[in-house]
Amino acid sequence: MRLRNIAGSREVIGESGFVIHNPEEQKGNWPEIFGNTNPIHIEIGMGKGQFIMDMAKAHPDINYVGIEKYSSVLLRAVQKMEQEPEPLSNVRFIRMDAETIMDVFDAEEVGRIYLNFSDPWPKDRHAKRRLPSKEFLARYDRILERDGQLEFKTDNIGLFEFALKELEPAGWRTKKVTFDLHRDESMMEGNIMTEYEERFSSMGNAICKYVIER
Repeated sequence: MRLRNIAGSREVIGESGFVIHNPEEQKGNWPEIFGNTNPIHIEIGMGKGQFIMDMAKAHPDINYVGIEKYSSVLLRAVQKMEQEPEPLSNVRFIRMDAETIMDVFDAEEVGRIYLNFSDPWPKDRHAKRRLPSKEFLARYDRILERDGQLEFKTDNIGLFEFALKELEPAGWRTKKVTFDLHRDESMMEGNIMTEYEERFSSMGNAICKYVIER
C-alpha cells in the first residue's frame, strides 16, 4: 500500500532539481529541459522510481519523465536519485494527476508510455479512473507519436482483462500480449522489473503485459 502522507515531503520535492515544478510551461519545450532532442518516454504512476531509473541507465539516449500523484511516493524517488553516484541527466519527475497529461505534453511529443501496476480502482463506478481505460487511452492518443506504443504490466487479472476490452472501442490494438510475462521468452527480452513486479513475481504471481498501438 502506498504511503500518502509523510511530513515534509512536499517541501523536499519543492526544493528538488530533479522535479519539474511548472510542467504546464514545458508543453512542447521538453528538449530544452533535457538539452537534447532525444525521444521522450514517460511512466505514469512511477511509484518509487526504480523502473524509470533503471530504464534511463539502460537507455541513455532516451529521456524519461516519471509521473506520480502522491508526494510521499515521489519523495522516495527523489531520495533514490540523490543516492545515485552520479545523477541521471535523462530523468525528470513530475507530481501531478494523469488526468491533466495533455496540459503537460504537446501532440505527438511522447515516444512511449509505460503503465506499471496501476491502481485497479475495483469499483465499477471508478472505471474511468483506471489508467488503461478508454478515457485515458484517448488522452494518451493525443500526446503519443503516431507510431508510438504503450506498455502495461500488472498482476491483477481483472484489471488486465478490463484493459484488453477497452482497446477496440478506443481505437487501439495489441502488438504483443501475455498473461504470464516471466514465462514468455520473447516478451521477457530486455524486461526491466518494477518494485511491485519483483515482489509479486517472487510470490508466484503471474505478471500480465501488453504492448499496444493505434
